[in-house]
Amino acid sequence: MNTQKVLSGINEDFIKKGAADVNDEDIQKVVDRASDITQKVVNSAPLKRFINDVRLLISMIKDSFSGAYKHLPVWVIGSVVFALLYVLSPIDLIPDFIPVLGLMDDAVVLGLCLALAERDIQKYQQWKELKEQPAKA
Repeated sequence: MNTQKVLSGINEDFIKKGAADVNDEDIQKVVDRASDITQKVVNSAPLKRFINDVRLLISMIKDSFSGAYKHLPVWVIGSVVFALLYVLSPIDLIPDFIPVLGLMDDAVVLGLCLALAERDIQKYQQWKELKEQPAKA
């Protein structure tokens, strides 16, 4: 397997194609398996640097799915759900059981998703921080 060739195939089109296939069941799966996704990231050296991002993405999907946050474009929801399910799946472009390399594609997918949706993620983060501030007396 030519790892460099595989990783070079993970680009904006790859994310967009994956996002286009996301449906409500996939969103529900991210909501239901949020702790599994988080644990996989926490327990994986190549992914560990993404833990705060993954927690924020999961929160964003949960708030969007529940209707609490209504400002996410459909393509962002699809991209984030695709990326999170990609990380969750042990069988992807480079199967996760291959030491070190098996999680490199997961890291690339996550990083690219974060870059593509950066503006909307920042808007969500600002909204979340404002929402969590205590009310002034």
